[in-house]
Amino acid sequence: MAMTDPLGDMLTRIRNGVRARKDTIVSPASRNRERLLTVLEREGYIRGFEIVDLSGGKAEIQIMLKYHDGDPVITSIARVSKPGRRVYSSVHDLPRVHNGLGISVISTPRGVLSDAEAREANVGGEVLCTVF
Repeated sequence: MAMTDPLGDMLTRIRNGVRARKDTIVSPASRNRERLLTVLEREGYIRGFEIVDLSGGKAEIQIMLKYHDGDPVITSIARVSKPGRRVYSSVHDLPRVHNGLGISVISTPRGVLSDAEAREANVGGEVLCTVF
């Protein structure tokens, strides 16, 4: 059966992996997932990720989760814009997560950026998720 929300599925896998104290988790690969993970890595929420090619032209992403003194770096991760309800925001209305301690990930015409990068580039877009 086809998946209706691939990004939501990956965020749930990350959330479950953090709660289970896993070092790495696996998710099917796609360009959107890779772009979102690039932002999470750049902002320091994950250690990194690696794309592994499987047989039959399929690929998967191995995501290395990050912990600090035994506590997970990601305490909450939530999908904002969903397939049934897209959420768009202008540069002036970009959401602040926990008064700037967390990030919002925004899909903009200049690529997938964190909220701080989108403010700096003066672009708005679709609010994909929030991370704290």
